[in-house]
Amino acid sequence: MSQAYVVGQMTVKNPEKLAQYRSQVLSTLQPFAGELVFRGAQVKAFSGICPHPDIVVIRFPSVQEAEGWHGSAAYQALIPLRQEAADVVLVTYAA
Repeated sequence: MSQAYVVGQMTVKNPEKLAQYRSQVLSTLQPFAGELVFRGAQVKAFSGICPHPDIVVIRFPSVQEAEGWHGSAAYQALIPLRQEAADVVLVTYAA
């Protein structure tokens, strides 16, 4: 079984709403064994252009767990807040 990584690249629109979102999102990961790997801010692009300056990486035991998390009622309820907080590209990778 492959691990899955959910990578979110974002541009913050509303820092207060992003803080609200972040305070709630971690609890939605627990039922799916998701763990925050890191959050960070872009320092420099060595090649190409990355349109979003901030990143978050979340690890799950499997693609199915990542899909379960994203489709869960708990996470779905946070999406409107996330959309107010930031422009986000959210992608899942298998490793």
